[in-house]
Amino acid sequence: MTAPVRVRESAPRRPIPGTGALRQTGQLMTLAATTVRDTFRRPFQMRELVEQFWFVASVTILPAALVSIPFGAVIALQVGSLTQQLGAQSFTGGASVLAVIQQASPLIVALLIAGAGGSAICADLGSRKIREELDAMEVMGVSPVQRLIVPRVLATMLVALLLNGLVSVVGTAGGYFFNVIVQHGTPGAYLSSFSSLAQLPDLYISEIKAVIFGFIAGIVAAYRGLHPKGGPKGVGDAVNQSVVITFLLLFFVNVVLTAIYLQLVPQKGA
Repeated sequence: MTAPVRVRESAPRRPIPGTGALRQTGQLMTLAATTVRDTFRRPFQMRELVEQFWFVASVTILPAALVSIPFGAVIALQVGSLTQQLGAQSFTGGASVLAVIQQASPLIVALLIAGAGGSAICADLGSRKIREELDAMEVMGVSPVQRLIVPRVLATMLVALLLNGLVSVVGTAGGYFFNVIVQHGTPGAYLSSFSSLAQLPDLYISEIKAVIFGFIAGIVAAYRGLHPKGGPKGVGDAVNQSVVITFLLLFFVNVVLTAIYLQLVPQKGA
């Protein structure tokens, strides 16, 4: 009798040290591409989209309105003080409003969506993951990305788009009040400087930033929710990580978008 042939089991391959961040970046980009692709697949989860839109809007609309007032006030006071030192008080309105619309408003909206709505999305998906609900959906042939992630990402994008307009209006009104009342500025000069410096593409780039920032907040929250580690404690860690990662990405993408905009669109009065 011949002796049985023993098959030597190969040891599991270990990931190369130092490639964890690169691997996670690739997984995040893959999830973003899959989400964009599944957005156009049917059936579309309209009910889930409406529910998530209402939830994200309900937890962010009041804080966004309240935060935009001091942001607009600080920008107006700082710009007004600087223009007074330079002897250019007539440009206070235009400079402060442009700063609110182009920079402050999209960032305020995105940070609040990431901190309030994104953390809730990450916690919800993470709890589903550790209860193996997402694995059960895949076994039944239901895509978790199409069923759960696409409506949540679209909800964050829509809320960011609409909320950006509210924050811009409230921030501009707050800056106008503090400049005219506190710094004794002239209302006519404030409005005329805004009309002489601002242009319609400034509003376009603000809305584009808000949509992109909302997409980033939703994707990062969904990714961290799909990859929790260590049970319930891992879900809490994933929520914290999603907020921090989103903040870092938002500021980096904001710099890139601002640089591209300033290169492509000639500034009014330049």
